[in-house]
Amino acid sequence: MRVPAVSAIVAWPALLCAALACTQAAAAPPADHPILGIWKLSIPDLGCSETYRFRADGTTLVTSAEEVSESEYRIPDKPSVKGFYRLDDTVTRDNGKKDCAGAVMKPGTTATNFIRFHPSNAIFLMCADESMETCIGPFERVKGEEA
Repeated sequence: MRVPAVSAIVAWPALLCAALACTQAAAAPPADHPILGIWKLSIPDLGCSETYRFRADGTTLVTSAEEVSESEYRIPDKPSVKGFYRLDDTVTRDNGKKDCAGAVMKPGTTATNFIRFHPSNAIFLMCADESMETCIGPFERVKGEEA
């Protein structure tokens, strides 16, 4: 269940790029960025969990039920004045199997979400916008493993 953009609005540059089959290398976040590492989202209602590996090269590896997918992401070095990081993500590969929600992600799928870290940097919420109104989580940092 790779988390799609919670809002239905898609930026026109992303649509244009998708239509033109653009390929753009992910911008690597700084080495001390709090997003880097492995994060787990437990979904008790579905009896499932997802693991997100945010790599230092600007790519992710996500596992969700039978799904395994990879993506490229962009995230700013610092949060906005509201305390959120804008996360832009584009799926680059998927094994075509169902995720926790029973959906299948397709390469080229894009999502924009907003990340709010707890001061400990041990958990975060993923939100549709820069508010705490429509968020999922918590995503919990997995210690002892490398991304």
